[in-house]
Amino acid sequence: MIFIKVLLAGLILGLFLYSKLLQHKEKLSPKYRNLFDIFQNIFAPVLNGLKSFIPPFEVGPGLSIDMTQIVLLVLLLIINGLF
Repeated sequence: MIFIKVLLAGLILGLFLYSKLLQHKEKLSPKYRNLFDIFQNIFAPVLNGLKSFIPPFEVGPGLSIDMTQIVLLVLLLIINGLF
């Protein structure tokens, strides 16, 4: 049970770092680039799959927020709360 909570906490932290570093992945050192690639292999297919169901939320003219990361974060928090 504790393993699942730690795993979910790691995924939540990984999602946060993934969203922050995605635009700067070419600048990462090789050590951190390998770690980033692991999280990208986990999150990219999930986020791309969610994009077909969840459209971006428009917050202004020509400005929208990708809601898939927020939805995935909420789902991970709910699952973590269940354990």
